[in-house]
Amino acid sequence: MLFLGTFFICLFVLMMQFLWRSVDELVGKGLTIEVLAQFFWWMALVMVPQALPLAILLSSLITFGNLGESSELTAIKSAGISLTRTFSSLVVVCSLISVTSFVFQNNIGPYSTIKLSQLLISMKQKSPELGIPEGVFYDGIPNSNIYVQKKDNKTGKFYGIMIYRMSNSYEDSEIILADSGMLQTTAERKHLLLTLWNGEWFSNQAQEMGSNAAAPFRRETFLEKKTLIDFDGDFSMTDAELFSGDARGKGLKRLYRDLDSLETNNDSIGRVFYKEVQANYFSTSLMTKADTVAAVKESTNTAFNVDSAFAKLNGDDKRNVLAAARSQVQSVASDMEFKSMITEDANRMIRQHKIEIYKKFLVALSCLIFFFIGAPLGTIIRKGGLGIPVIVSVLVFIVYYILDNTGYQMARRGIWAVWFGELLATMVLTPLAVFVTYKANKDSAVFNFDVYRELLFNLLGIRQKRNIMAKEVIINEPNYKQNIELLNEVTARAQAYAEAHKLKTPPNVKRVFFEYQPDNEMAEINRLLETTIDDLGNTRDKLILNLLNAYPVMSVKAHTRPFNRQWLNTVAAIVVPVGLVLYIRMWRFRLRLLKDLRVVVQNNNQIIAQMAKL
Repeated sequence: MLFLGTFFICLFVLMMQFLWRSVDELVGKGLTIEVLAQFFWWMALVMVPQALPLAILLSSLITFGNLGESSELTAIKSAGISLTRTFSSLVVVCSLISVTSFVFQNNIGPYSTIKLSQLLISMKQKSPELGIPEGVFYDGIPNSNIYVQKKDNKTGKFYGIMIYRMSNSYEDSEIILADSGMLQTTAERKHLLLTLWNGEWFSNQAQEMGSNAAAPFRRETFLEKKTLIDFDGDFSMTDAELFSGDARGKGLKRLYRDLDSLETNNDSIGRVFYKEVQANYFSTSLMTKADTVAAVKESTNTAFNVDSAFAKLNGDDKRNVLAAARSQVQSVASDMEFKSMITEDANRMIRQHKIEIYKKFLVALSCLIFFFIGAPLGTIIRKGGLGIPVIVSVLVFIVYYILDNTGYQMARRGIWAVWFGELLATMVLTPLAVFVTYKANKDSAVFNFDVYRELLFNLLGIRQKRNIMAKEVIINEPNYKQNIELLNEVTARAQAYAEAHKLKTPPNVKRVFFEYQPDNEMAEINRLLETTIDDLGNTRDKLILNLLNAYPVMSVKAHTRPFNRQWLNTVAAIVVPVGLVLYIRMWRFRLRLLKDLRVVVQNNNQIIAQMAKL
C-alpha cells in the first residue's frame, strides 16, 4: 500500500511538471472534456516508467526509516536476521517491478507516446490565433507564415505584422505588411477572419499573365482590409503516420529491425558518396596532374616545381589561377556540405534508435538501483514519515535526472558516444547503491546527522550545556564527605595547573606540531570532576543542582594539539595558512580553559560550603 501511494504521488508530480510545459496548448483552445481526458490518460501512461523508480526510492526509504525509528530493525538484527536477508523479499518484488516496467515500455509505452504526440500536435493546430508568438515566424496556419512584432493579450491585436502567403507554389505568393491587425475564428469555425489596418499588399500575378510572360507584382495600399483564410477550427486528430519514424514510438523488436535498416542504408549512401568523391575530385585530378608532370618532364627534362611555375606567371594569370582554384575548392566544399547534411540526418536517426534501446533496459534497471539506495539509507537515517525521506528522495532523483538528461542530450547531439551518455547516470548511482548498502550492513554512522553535528560543534568550539535534573527516585544518596575531599583536590590541582602552564601565553609551536606530549594532568582533573558531578547528581538540594549545571563541559585535548595523529600535525605546520589558523584556535582554547578552571574553582567553593551545611 505504501508503494502504491508513493507511486501515484510521484506520477501526479511528474504529470504536473509535464503539464506546465504543455499548458500553452491547452488553455483557451475550447477543448472538450473527452479530449482533455485522453490527454491526461496518455500522459499518465507515458510517465509510468519514470514514476516507478522514484516511487520505489521513496517507499523503501519510508519503510526502513519507520522500522529503524521504532527500533524494529534492532529487534530483527538481535534475532540473528541479517540486513541482506531482510532485503531479500523486497528485492524479489523490485525485480518483478523492473520486469513489469520493461514490458510496459516495450508494449504500451510506444503506443502511448504516439497517441500523446498526436494530441499535442492537434492541440497546437486548434485555434491558431491564440498560439501566434512574438518575434518569430509562425507557420501553424496553412499556406501562411506570419510574423508579429508585438502582441496585446488583452485586446487580441497584433502589431508590426508581416505575412507570406503561398497558394500553389513559391512563384504564386503574396506579401502583406500592416501596422496592426487581428485574427479571429468565424462562428462556423471553418475560416479565420484576418483584419488588417494601415498596410500594403503585394501579390504575384503569374497565373494571370501566363507562364511565358513576365510576372509583375501588384501593390495595394489599404487603411483596412479583411480576408478569409480557409481553416477547420474543429478539433481533429493528426495522422499517426507522421510519427512512424519516431524511435520513441517503437518497441524493442522494431527498434532493432529499423536500426539495422538505417545503418545498412547509411553505409550504402556513404559508399556511394565516397566513390563519387574519389572519382570526381581525386582520381581525375591526380591523373591530370600526373599527365601534366610527365609532359613537362618530357619536354624540359628537368624536375617540375609548382611554385616556380606559378612565379613565372604574370599578375593577370596568377589571379586567374587563384580564382579558378578558389572556385573549385568552394564547389567541392558545397558538395561535401550537402552530402554531410544527408548523412548527419541518418546518423541522428541511428543515435535516437540506439538511445531508445538503452532506455528500455536502463529505466527498468533503475528500479533495482533506487531500491538499493533507498532501503539502506532508510536503515542508516532511521527517520520515517514524509519528512527526511522526501528530502533525500528528491535530492537523489535530482542528481539522477541531471545526469540522465545531460547524457541524453550529449548522446543525441553526437558529442558523446551513445553508450556513455545513456549509462552516465547508472555508472554514478550504482557505486552509490553499493556504498550505502555496505555501510548499512556494517551499521555505519556515515549518515548519522548527530555525529556530523557533534563534529561541527567540536570544530567550531561550541559546547553543550549540562542539564542535570532532580531525580524523583534516588537509590544511592551522595557521599558528601567524600565529594568535599574530591572537590578540594580538584580545586588544588586546577589552580596548580593554571599557574604551571601559563595558559594566557601562546602555545609552544614545537610542542604543538612536532613534539607532542599527552596532558595527563588535565585529563585526571576532568575525571575527578565528572566523578563528583555524577555522584552529586543524586542530591535533593536544589542549590547544588543549579551549581552543577553551571560547570562547563571542558575539552581536555583541544588546547594541546590540532589532531590526534602526529603526521597530520606535521602537515598542518608545513601548510602555513592552515597551521596558523589551527595555532590561533589552540590559543583560544587555552584562554577558554583558563576561564573554565576559574569557574570550576568558584563552583567548588560554593558547593563545598553548601555540603558543609548538609
